[in-house]
Amino acid sequence: MSNKIGEKSFLKKCEASLESKPEKKVFISEKYQCIMRNLVKSIVMSFRNNSIQVICLSVFGFCAGVFLTCILITARRPDSRHGVGGFETTAEPEYAENLSSLLAEVEKLPDLGETASENSASELNITYQTYRVKSGDMIGFIADEFDVTQDTIISVNNIKQSRLIQPGQYLKIPSMPGIIYTVKKNGETPATIAEKYKVNADKCAQVNNLAVEASLNAGTSLFVPEAELDWATRQEINGDLFKKPLHARYWLSSNYGWRASPFNAGKRTFHGGVDMAVSSGTPIYAALDGTVTAVGYNATYGNYVIITHHSGYKTLYGHMKTTACRKGNFVYTNTIIGYVGSTGMSTGPHLHFTVYKNGKTINPMTVLN
Repeated sequence: MSNKIGEKSFLKKCEASLESKPEKKVFISEKYQCIMRNLVKSIVMSFRNNSIQVICLSVFGFCAGVFLTCILITARRPDSRHGVGGFETTAEPEYAENLSSLLAEVEKLPDLGETASENSASELNITYQTYRVKSGDMIGFIADEFDVTQDTIISVNNIKQSRLIQPGQYLKIPSMPGIIYTVKKNGETPATIAEKYKVNADKCAQVNNLAVEASLNAGTSLFVPEAELDWATRQEINGDLFKKPLHARYWLSSNYGWRASPFNAGKRTFHGGVDMAVSSGTPIYAALDGTVTAVGYNATYGNYVIITHHSGYKTLYGHMKTTACRKGNFVYTNTIIGYVGSTGMSTGPHLHFTVYKNGKTINPMTVLN
């Protein structure tokens, strides 16, 4: 308040002193000088306020940051005029001689239209190198690095579960993509094997140093260039063959393998499937497309369903409250085949799920997506 009173009295003194001046121009200039001095004084007084200082410093910092960012972007921007490279000599190059050598190199390259199909025997010799798996490696990344397929690495190294490769494990990597094939019966030839996989018979024979029509004995293994694994085998190895039979959240209450028996205290028994605990009445779906081959009831599994799939697979679903399919039905992975219950030898509502491969149980968790 005192500052405002002081400013008013200061202005009045300025005006009073200016009224005594004889010339109008001098009066006007001195009046504006007083106003400008007062304005500067007000700005200085305002800047002493902390909030005003913070605002001013923030604006200044922002402007400085934008300016420095623009400088850095400009400095890092590539300049196409600075690209250099090529053959270097200490003297003036002989262009004609250099051009001839380049043309000669091009002539040595195979023509994609004809020469590529006329590979010499030396080009078809297969070689192998060893690769040690590092932490974080996946088969797909390794295959890309060596310009082969995932099927190649899986087949050559006889990998049963691609998710279980470990750091430090050694893998054989062939010099070309393809798979290992084991002859199923006497009399097969490179020609019949190549036809099965839709690949070149001559190439298949040359890689293995065989005649195209050479008769092979059962159990003989050979490398089939450019061949791929069948869909079911690939899905099985990658652990993506079956879908989970429960689409709801569940608790894995018992794993596959040896366990302490829940019915005979102190005894260890082998559990041929997995138990998925969930509330009673939850829908159960087929884990893979197939044909229902059994629907029934027994003392162990209660209400159960068995489905037969391709490639020697069968699945069993036990302890159902009720079944929802009949023998002979073809079911899909979105088909409800029954509902969770606790029938048979069961301590509570859950689904017992078993996977059979050629009549033998396997761990379902290795093939579930």
